[in-house]
Amino acid sequence: MSDSKAGRNVLHVCSEVFPLLKTGGLADVTAALPQAQRALGVDARLLLPGFPVILAGLTQLEKITAIEAAPPFLGAPTCSPGLWLGQLPNGTPCYVIDYPPFYQREGNPYTDTKHQPYIDNHARFALLAWVAVRLADGLDARWQPGVLHCHDWHAGLAPAYLRAVEYGSGRKLAASVMTVHNLAYQGIFSRSLFAQLGLPPQFDDMEGVEFYNQVSYLKAGLFFADKICTVSPTYAREILQPEQGCGLDGLLCLRQQDVNGILNGVDAAIWHPQHDPAIPAKYDAANMTGKAICKAQLQQEYGLAQRPDAPLFAVVSRLTEQKGLHLLLQGLDALLRQGGQLVMLGSGEPDLEHAFASAAAANPHAFTLKLGFDENFAHQVMAAADFILVPSRFEPCGLTQLYGLQYGTLPLVHRVGGLADTVNDCSLENLDADCATGVVFSHFDAAAFDAAVRRAFALYRRRPDFLQVQQCAMRQQVGWHAAASAYFDIYQQLATTLPPPAAQRDRSLT
Repeated sequence: MSDSKAGRNVLHVCSEVFPLLKTGGLADVTAALPQAQRALGVDARLLLPGFPVILAGLTQLEKITAIEAAPPFLGAPTCSPGLWLGQLPNGTPCYVIDYPPFYQREGNPYTDTKHQPYIDNHARFALLAWVAVRLADGLDARWQPGVLHCHDWHAGLAPAYLRAVEYGSGRKLAASVMTVHNLAYQGIFSRSLFAQLGLPPQFDDMEGVEFYNQVSYLKAGLFFADKICTVSPTYAREILQPEQGCGLDGLLCLRQQDVNGILNGVDAAIWHPQHDPAIPAKYDAANMTGKAICKAQLQQEYGLAQRPDAPLFAVVSRLTEQKGLHLLLQGLDALLRQGGQLVMLGSGEPDLEHAFASAAAANPHAFTLKLGFDENFAHQVMAAADFILVPSRFEPCGLTQLYGLQYGTLPLVHRVGGLADTVNDCSLENLDADCATGVVFSHFDAAAFDAAVRRAFALYRRRPDFLQVQQCAMRQQVGWHAAASAYFDIYQQLATTLPPPAAQRDRSLT
């Protein structure tokens, strides 16, 4: 493998991908980023657990091999894991680990039907990381990655397994990049499970995978990866501080020179009002007539008052404390009293679900709520609404506000993380400079949120200014090209550290 090829053969190690399996924005990223990288000449592929919907959704599926040498955490398996290769609907090659005892279950990828984490998640996602390193070690004789790009805690052990091979044999199989999509989710397990992971004993240490007398898969990735990325520049700075460091700020400060903030993008083939098949009327910045049609149809279909003059606010989100939705709950009466309408799509914490359901029932002509997730409805909401609310307490990047920009649905956001990087407030100076794209508030409290809502109403009433901000929002370049190029630069930097492969690799993981 030449240095150039090392940087161009990239394996994205992840747990979900759109449109086959999606529980959040991670799936959108793992679908769009590799595709954008392939357009730059990178041979980017994915490795996923063999959840039934993934195996069923791939095309051109072929079995690569059976993985005969089972890792320690499988115990005495009743069958050998298999490795398959297929294609995603967008054409990106995708490896899948076929191991029904781990992945063929009811519930979602991480929890059972009662929303409880599976008790063997430590093993299920250790297998994902372990197979990624086997691929770097030649498991598929036709293709080897020079870079393992690991997404979130589910893939966090892969850099540790790479380092274990290097520790045992002196060989560096591949470089590794760890992208943190949300530092709050860390994959923490009992320290007693360390012995099952097949890692060197000395890795069970503060300078390793140990984290406050437990095992943290995300910490493992952050400690052992060659480079660390977050999904926005501001979030890359925020996680160096205790407030948003989630206990890992000390480690991240030590590795600060290796931390990069690369802003996520939007796949315009899926999210764009000019050609979105899910919305009732198409439109663009030059002709917004279709957006008015989308709004009127949503109002009619969901029982909202037929008022084109009423600003329609929207939420498409997990209903959690992180998303700042308690601020909306506190300010909901005032928003509706001023003549606003609200449409909400999402699910999450039972208390928030119940509170918003009660409010919707009490205001049927002004507030419609759909619990759960519906991809088509998410597109319809984005096209119909005037403002999209993202008042998050913290937000690594956020895709919702980027969708809002694409659709001329102005983001109302808390100035934090990726929200701060992507939305310019509609201040007088920004309006004068024609760079305003939304409404931004700085203090995370009810008073600041309510003031932002009042400013949204004021902007909406000033129709020329509102249209100017919509058009500016829709001109923003929010595609994946810039992110794909930035990651490629990192891959190329890492490729120079990889030695040419020996004729026979040391099979120390088998």
